[in-house]
Amino acid sequence: MQFNSVIGQQAIKKRLIDGVNENRISHALLFSGSEGVGKLAMAIAYAQFINCPNRTDTDSCGTCPSCKKFQKLIHPDLHFVFPVVKTPKIKEPVSDNYIAQWREKVRLNPYFNLSMWYKAIDVENAQGNIYVHESSEIIRKLNLKTFESEYKIMIIWMAERMNVQCANKLLKMIEEPPPKTLFVLVTENEEQILPTIRSRTQLIKFPGIDNKAMAEAVAKIPQSEGKNIDGIVHMAKGNFITALDLLQPDEEKSYYFEQFTSIMRVTFKRDWDGIFSWSENMAGIGRERQKSFLSYCMRMVRENFIMNFKRPDLVFLNEQEKGFSENFSPFINERNIIPFSEELEKAYRDIAQNGNPKLIFLDFSLKVVKLIRA
Repeated sequence: MQFNSVIGQQAIKKRLIDGVNENRISHALLFSGSEGVGKLAMAIAYAQFINCPNRTDTDSCGTCPSCKKFQKLIHPDLHFVFPVVKTPKIKEPVSDNYIAQWREKVRLNPYFNLSMWYKAIDVENAQGNIYVHESSEIIRKLNLKTFESEYKIMIIWMAERMNVQCANKLLKMIEEPPPKTLFVLVTENEEQILPTIRSRTQLIKFPGIDNKAMAEAVAKIPQSEGKNIDGIVHMAKGNFITALDLLQPDEEKSYYFEQFTSIMRVTFKRDWDGIFSWSENMAGIGRERQKSFLSYCMRMVRENFIMNFKRPDLVFLNEQEKGFSENFSPFINERNIIPFSEELEKAYRDIAQNGNPKLIFLDFSLKVVKLIRA
């Protein structure tokens, strides 16, 4: 992947390129930002640029043997670590157990989130982690000499998923790596990474993708023909994953919309059988999907509250969501917006801490019965 394939983020590209051209290469970088802003794509482009023997002042050549291997993600000096899951067949999983699926997913589109990754490896009902066994693999690989290029590069995607034992074992390696070794940690929540790890890295914060770059990227997608590109860019809010979803909504987002409208309707009607049935259904979809659904609910509640101000430029809803919200938005108002948000955040936190999902969703539903009529 080349820098010209990364959407927007021109200031960060320049910073990274200037660092290489001026021989100021940090041994450990922390790319931090929300999903869909291009952190993983930038990490791969940076790795390819560093090791390209024919690089220009602004990008890798894209045609040399090194670049071709980087583009296929098979370069022997490029290493990846990402969240994995334990299965009956794999008791001590490491990233190499899933490297074929990883390469396929990244080559298809490097703009994806954790839920999309779990779906790609068919473990949607599990919560992935970077386990302590991974640290031993990282240390083993990075203690080897480079095979073909000047630098060995380790990209750790969703670094906040490293468990404490793994992070602690990597402290010394990250602080004093072998010569010509680079770490690029990619995170959506830097605060969840151990402070001792964060302090050993150079932080680079990624903003949302600017509107001009987003519009150009969306316009190149075949499905955008005849679509309102400006409206898509507005609703995407700098997130290319959201833009793709607006162009071609996947089944997951439609499912979340259906479940959100369902719970709001049964709680408004005080349909107790419907509430119990809904809670049981949500308890069985897997923790990562449960968390994604609650995040979706938080967004819908916020957007419905803002809809009451009659400022369409401030509302970020697709046509299906708008159709529902035109009638629903008055029920999200100044009297219940804060407790609504607090209950959703509490439910998300409890799910993340492995609480009983049936009880969590039932408790949330019963709270909504009172809040929705406030």
